Amino acid sequence: MTFRQTHLLGIESLAPDEITALLDLADSYVDMNRSSTKHSDTLRGLTQINMFFENSTRTQASFEIAGKRLGADVMNMAMQTSSVKKGETLIDTALTLNAMHPDLLVVRHPQSGAVNLLAEKVNCAVLNAGDGRHEHPTQALLDALTIRRAKGRLHRLTVAICGDIAHSRVARSNILLLGKMESRIRLIGPPTLMPAGIDEFGAEVYDDMEKGLNGADVVMMLRLQKERMDGGFIPSEREYYHRFGLDAEKLGHAKPNAIVMHPGPMNRGVEIDGTIADDINRSVIQDQVEMGVAVRMAAMDLLTRRLRPQTEKIPA
Repeated sequence: MTFRQTHLLGIESLAPDEITALLDLADSYVDMNRSSTKHSDTLRGLTQINMFFENSTRTQASFEIAGKRLGADVMNMAMQTSSVKKGETLIDTALTLNAMHPDLLVVRHPQSGAVNLLAEKVNCAVLNAGDGRHEHPTQALLDALTIRRAKGRLHRLTVAICGDIAHSRVARSNILLLGKMESRIRLIGPPTLMPAGIDEFGAEVYDDMEKGLNGADVVMMLRLQKERMDGGFIPSEREYYHRFGLDAEKLGHAKPNAIVMHPGPMNRGVEIDGTIADDINRSVIQDQVEMGVAVRMAAMDLLTRRLRPQTEKIPA
């Protein structure tokens, strides 16, 4: 199986064959997670430390379940009460952790580049669970797996990513991944929520939902990241929903079999109508949550294979 990475810090460094290899393995873990026996000994004897400097119920729970199902010893560090709050630097924290000899370090941090810095200071595999506005690689991979299972492919689809593009690491990672897999990417949102240098992203840009969604195979809505906004990016939530919130009328411009996605947590009635979010025929939002566990299991499996005997049985 082709996977040459020692860390998973972003999508940018992954080749298309590595993305495919990870998704193929994740497919096998979906089957395992749906079986009566949800555990394996793949990571038995290995230690996984989860460090979340930002709160994230969904992502942290997913990584914890993934590690435990693979048989790892999983520890969640309470960063809100850690020595970092007492003035310890990120590098000091990394050196302290390194002395404990973990095998996997899962890190979420509000500053872009912080996870990469940690990866330079430790001797274990590091997985980026989201850093600032930079990347969120496992979210893009679970989105890719969700799309592939729903559509049968990733190549040459038209994917519309809608909403707060400027503040979204999810959008950045998805743009990178879908671009590598030769899909057509449309970014839809108000100009105030488009990042600087948007023309370099290799995507089509729209400020009109009807035009942007026309003929789309996938509609990916994004959360308004109010915690990262320091000014008047939108006139009001009501006005935002009127122009850019996904409802039945706007979705009608996409293909009849288009799927609807959202990384969560959702602001119903702001980014998406609750009826659309819950529509079992169009929405794959709950599938995304399920795929998240499988993708994170696959990533941790692949990153630790060099630490394990090559003769051990690995899920087919």
